Amino acid sequence: MEYFPKDFLWGAASASYQTEGGVKEDGRGESVWDTFSHTPCKVRNSDTGDVAADSYHRWREDVALVKDMGLGAYRFSIAWPRIAPNGGTDWNPAGFAMYDGLVDALLEAGVQPWATLYHWDLPQALQNKGGWQNEDTARAFGAYAREVAEHFKGRVTHWFTINEPQCFIGMGYGSGEHAPGLRLRPEDQLLCWKNMLLGHTLAIQALRGIDPSNVVGLASCGGVCYPASERAEDIEAARKRMFARPEGFGGFSHHDLLDPLCLEDNPGKPDFIGLNIYNGIAVRAGENGPEDVPYPMGGPRTAFGWPVTPEALEWGPRFVWERYHLPLYISENGLSCRDWVALDGKVHDPGRIDFLHRYLLALSRAVDAGVDVHGYFQWALIDNFEWAEGYDQRFGLVYVDYATGRRIPKDSAEWYAGVVKSSGGAL
Repeated sequence: MEYFPKDFLWGAASASYQTEGGVKEDGRGESVWDTFSHTPCKVRNSDTGDVAADSYHRWREDVALVKDMGLGAYRFSIAWPRIAPNGGTDWNPAGFAMYDGLVDALLEAGVQPWATLYHWDLPQALQNKGGWQNEDTARAFGAYAREVAEHFKGRVTHWFTINEPQCFIGMGYGSGEHAPGLRLRPEDQLLCWKNMLLGHTLAIQALRGIDPSNVVGLASCGGVCYPASERAEDIEAARKRMFARPEGFGGFSHHDLLDPLCLEDNPGKPDFIGLNIYNGIAVRAGENGPEDVPYPMGGPRTAFGWPVTPEALEWGPRFVWERYHLPLYISENGLSCRDWVALDGKVHDPGRIDFLHRYLLALSRAVDAGVDVHGYFQWALIDNFEWAEGYDQRFGLVYVDYATGRRIPKDSAEWYAGVVKSSGGAL
């Protein structure tokens, strides 16, 4: 039985600061995450991304892992500080070298490169001038996008402009949990949001201007709601709750990002929407409107403590598709497990296999219902630096021994390869 169309795109994802390391090599400038992670008490265990998974030197191994799994695409991000060390237009030719090798190797392996322009590693030089509070950052991002688009013209044609603005603004400029670690007033967070939208629009215009064949979207996150039952009133309650405007600022959601961008006359309207979905909240119709259903006591949770709610990968895409009618990609989905190397030298992660099995079956129900989902990127290809959690959380299909950089495919990597080979028929 096949759950996904033959041309469905199967991939895995990563991000520059989380995997690369090499933070002082080949003219790379400092990012806000370099500064933040080296500030005492900001990251668990005082971990930093100085070395991370060492993909800056071991990208060939990463490409081989992608090829061995039979993946059709690999999502990676480009480190803005490698290309523009000082945040301006003093471009660093050496900063492109690793990405040139990575892209060429992917193409040679028959794997489509999907590049993200901004996965949170803002040049510190721009943060020194206000970061996303400053409109100049948006304009610098547009210039950076143009330089990158020109460099990779004809080789990279699928792009994400920005990853999870809800997180890097809400947690970086709101709660202070992430870089740059600020706790701004709501109105100042809203200014960051405004400049981020401008930056996205300038980037998408640059990408299309350099090459009209470029396909450009962005990766959104935010609260996902799903109905507590198949009753029509519960479905409607979940739909309303998911797109209800959160109280106050700092709780930015999918609709805050997508509503203004998806207007027909908006030059920043994306070609597709990427959805990063890990879990959701069950909602039912109550006497006074939609109400959340408490998560069951003792219910399954990931190593991160996140609830396991496969329904989110059915109803999240369904509700977003109904609202915007743009092609969808699951740009991130996965979980952290307590993985280690067993006595037999392998890494057994049955929990991850069960999790992915459940979530992909849920996604197949969305596809079966007519939702225009074109692909799925598993987060993550390899274990990596998990932001403020440092190296305590392992999301990878491939285990990384951080002391040596050695990669060990987990059982889930073989399982996922079987799903990909069968176009989902192995589910």
